[in-house]
Amino acid sequence: MLDKAAAILDCFIPGGEAFRLSELSVRSGLPKPTVHRLAADLVRLGWLERSGPHYRLGAKLFELGSLVPHRLDLREAALPFLQDLFEATRETVHLGVREGLEIVYLERIHGHEALRLPSRIGGSLPLSCTGVGKALLAFSGPELTEELLSQPLPSLTPHSITDPARLRMALEKTRVSGLAYEEQEAALGVSCIAAPVFDGGAAVAALSVAVPRDRFSPAQLAPAVRTAALGLSRVLRGGG
Repeated sequence: MLDKAAAILDCFIPGGEAFRLSELSVRSGLPKPTVHRLAADLVRLGWLERSGPHYRLGAKLFELGSLVPHRLDLREAALPFLQDLFEATRETVHLGVREGLEIVYLERIHGHEALRLPSRIGGSLPLSCTGVGKALLAFSGPELTEELLSQPLPSLTPHSITDPARLRMALEKTRVSGLAYEEQEAALGVSCIAAPVFDGGAAVAALSVAVPRDRFSPAQLAPAVRTAALGLSRVLRGGG
């Protein structure tokens, strides 16, 4: 489905003309019903804007584009630490950044055991349902937490935290230990441990290791995750 959405976005150029659904169908090579459904989704995401029967690129897509150079630099700086973390654990590792109330994955290195994970590079998940999301949420200031708690908490599995008091407690534990945990909250059978990455005094990303629940050992994984996050933070601060 992502490739079809990309085919629609490729029909546009910044500041270029707007198109009707029939024109997008011809340009993208997709059936009109498919274009109609995906265009509606892209409008909701803010990637397209609709004016009457016409569609054009949305403002949010330009905002995301302005973040690309920074994100590419962050991913490049993080890769050696992600690879070290993978070598130390042989498990699936992630790099994520916050966008609104979601975590966006910039990189993922698969472990040797295939895990059914909802994470994918470029994809997003709710902050409160992921280790990387909770690591960033814990160190992003109380305003963000209050914004997130002002609405119902999302649930991806029966284990997702939907009780505000439980989430507050989990975030407080993360602030104390510097580590965030996710227990089958994004995918059944999978647990995760994550640590925030800092640039100056701000948490700008998080690293995590995802492990099958039956062999999740925080005590063994924590030193590797913490070391990778601290190393990347040092590089971003100009000390590496």
